[in-house]
Amino acid sequence: MDDSNKDNHLNRRKFLRNMGLAAAGITIVPSNVIAGLGHTAPSDKLNIAGIGVGGMGRTNLRHMNSQNIVALADVDWKYADRTFKDYPKAKKYKDYRKMLEEMDKDIDAVMISTPDHTHYVSAKDSMNAGKHIYLQKPLTHSVYESRKLRELADETGVATQMGNQGNSSDDMRKVCEWIWNGEIGEVTKVDAWTDRPIWPQGLERPGEKMDVPKTLDWDLFIGPAQYRPYHEAYTPWNWRAWWDFGTGALGDMACHIMDPVYKALELGYPYAFEASSSQVNTESAPMAEKVTYYFGERPKKGKINMPGVEFTWYDGGLKPDRPEGLKEGMYPGDQRGWGGAIFYGTKGTLVCGTYAMDPFIIGREDNPPPVTNELRRIPKAMEGGHEMDWVRAAKEDKKSRVECSSNFAYAGPLNEVVVAGNLAVRLQDLRRKLDWDAEKMEITNIGDDEQIRVVTTDSFTVVDGDPRFDTKYDTMNAKQAAKEYIKRTYREGWSY
Repeated sequence: MDDSNKDNHLNRRKFLRNMGLAAAGITIVPSNVIAGLGHTAPSDKLNIAGIGVGGMGRTNLRHMNSQNIVALADVDWKYADRTFKDYPKAKKYKDYRKMLEEMDKDIDAVMISTPDHTHYVSAKDSMNAGKHIYLQKPLTHSVYESRKLRELADETGVATQMGNQGNSSDDMRKVCEWIWNGEIGEVTKVDAWTDRPIWPQGLERPGEKMDVPKTLDWDLFIGPAQYRPYHEAYTPWNWRAWWDFGTGALGDMACHIMDPVYKALELGYPYAFEASSSQVNTESAPMAEKVTYYFGERPKKGKINMPGVEFTWYDGGLKPDRPEGLKEGMYPGDQRGWGGAIFYGTKGTLVCGTYAMDPFIIGREDNPPPVTNELRRIPKAMEGGHEMDWVRAAKEDKKSRVECSSNFAYAGPLNEVVVAGNLAVRLQDLRRKLDWDAEKMEITNIGDDEQIRVVTTDSFTVVDGDPRFDTKYDTMNAKQAAKEYIKRTYREGWSY
């Protein structure tokens, strides 16, 4: 997206503008899906492999099952067993790398729904093998991985789509077109929230030892993360809480809830962010947090100017104030209960739920504005259309392909913004707004010798009626910590 902050230097303007221009499209497709060069003609079915198929991956594959599901890779064969039974003819693997090597010529495209920390490596290896990629949200675990994956999509030209299905929805298009048509005026403030986490967070690393289940390859689950002993608290599903494996409630849901904000307001990159939260520790995301991003002025869109925007995110039970004029008994997102966003414009306030669902303008609930049909519509987007639009793109000729709406040229920058919020959370002991240089992927106002203290363990007991606290901290160099959070050090055997 384009972010021409008038207060920034010209080179940064050019950088952000180029990121927006790149979103216009990617060009090449791998030879094995071009008619005459491989086993599958563009008009025929794709041969799709799945990596991480025990959870949301099963749903994604179900939405693609009009195609040929030829291979399935998962580190936990017990968790993946239902999906294995769905596709008995598909070849099964634990190591996706072995699958790509052995079945290279039999695979056109790959659906990936692994834990966050292995999104990048599995997508990178698949794209380098010439496979089209459908990758669950969040796109990657870190800012650096998002940037690299977006660049790799541009280099390889494969068809890409992030699994934020609301991006393809009619409601998303309605939000964008209302705003671009000036229905609520210029937007300078947006609040958003989610009901997540619905898994445990604020956890300390387990101390007890457990045997690894026979159906789980623990070393493959760890992947590029630093090794730790197995514990059932990590997988399946609860990996979202742990910094080494997941990205917390922000990473899990902002790719859905921030998405209409990012798309409609063409936000680009923030120039600063800050956060506060419940206790944050070295192991897992906090139970509740508030993150504020600051975006500069952008070029005019449609009928409106795009002034600077302050975007604030809430989770873990925290919510923004009810907007003025909202009917009594209502709250944004209540229709579904998952969360939502509130756009404050100079002429009105627009509210939508998760995935941009059920949008309305306060005071115009019974008389919504017309849409302009500026954006391409995708049939049944929320019932498999998002996945099938990717299938469609993967089959199209490189010279005429219509890119998916959440292709990596769009999803990469969006995801950079999402996971950058975790930098603000993890560095909040600095007690300041953090200045962000998006081009260099650096926080610019941390001194070389500054330190932060982060909780490692925290216990509380009552002895003879008196409370006794025992909180221990890890003191670390803030600048080095920030670099590690932006681009983490991979375990030996894994690479960027």
